[in-house]
Amino acid sequence: MKKGCILLLLMSVISLPLIAQNIIYSNLKELLAQDGDTVAVLRVERRSKNQIVLTGGADYRITAGNDESMCRRLKKRCFAVRDEKGDLYLNCRKLRYKKLRFGAWYAPAVQLGKKIYFCAMPLGSVVGGNFVEEDDVKLGGNIGDALAASSLVTKRVCYELDGETGKIEFLDKNKMVELLKKSPELKKAYLKDDSQEAKHTFKYLLKLKEQQKP
Repeated sequence: MKKGCILLLLMSVISLPLIAQNIIYSNLKELLAQDGDTVAVLRVERRSKNQIVLTGGADYRITAGNDESMCRRLKKRCFAVRDEKGDLYLNCRKLRYKKLRFGAWYAPAVQLGKKIYFCAMPLGSVVGGNFVEEDDVKLGGNIGDALAASSLVTKRVCYELDGETGKIEFLDKNKMVELLKKSPELKKAYLKDDSQEAKHTFKYLLKLKEQQKP
């Protein structure tokens, strides 16, 4: 009995460093497989409103301290990162919808199964056409068209990235209600908020993630 307890304690001690690690993912496939590279230092800095207004881009700047090579990788080639607290961030550099782009830097994200949800704000149709590349992930379909034509294009809202198809769509009210159908209390609170802006939607995604933990 004592040997069994000691073994369990040793296993828990050994597993702790594996959980509390900074992990970077080069692409969507690695993220879904949870097969990334670990880094010793990952600095997550929330950008100020002035920085976002002046230069555009997503909400977070992520660096690797004094490691310049890793900083360049994080800025230009990394798809996503997960910090030692377990928080996920997507690099918006390659995320596109036609002529709309989200700019550089990282957006907070939540992974639910094979779907990734993140909140960001497009920079605008004119500016966005300047940096479109062949391998960019693009928003598509009627939902994307409706978003581009609506006032929501100037607001920070949430998006759904399908891990199987690579397609990104606007996370509208109907999609969110469907996600929350197994959580009546969360669904009721979400409908009471009655807003599709990220500051409302994202908090329910986080709560849903907490409920789905084993």
